[in-house]
Amino acid sequence: MNESAAETRSVIVEREFPFPPEKLWRALTQPHLIEEWLMQGDFKPAVGHRFNFRRSPKPDVNIVVDCEVLEIEPNKVLAYSWAAYGLESVVTWTLTRTDVGTRLRMEQSGFRADQKQAWHGARHGWQQSFANLENVLARTD
Repeated sequence: MNESAAETRSVIVEREFPFPPEKLWRALTQPHLIEEWLMQGDFKPAVGHRFNFRRSPKPDVNIVVDCEVLEIEPNKVLAYSWAAYGLESVVTWTLTRTDVGTRLRMEQSGFRADQKQAWHGARHGWQQSFANLENVLARTD
């Protein structure tokens, strides 16, 4: 089956933060900070680096997401693949300096029409992650 872009959906979350891009970039690329707002992982900001995110929300539940860094433009763009439970997607972070700080845009693309549950879960999950990120940014230098 040939999938066209029209047959896939994206989750997009945008928010403006009162911090410079460099501060958001650290939160997006330093493993100890990523763990505080998203998941534990062995991320390194290097194109081609394969890593995974891990989380155990319950004692008998382990979530593992396999990823690979696809694009890095420090303080501007970060993209990595996001593969879990049959979902093959790409997460792209775009940072844009504004008068009051930084506009952060996250797009997770690649949800097929038959992945409605994953798409809805991602919509909720990324909103929660942005709230967690906001908390981390507010209390770190």
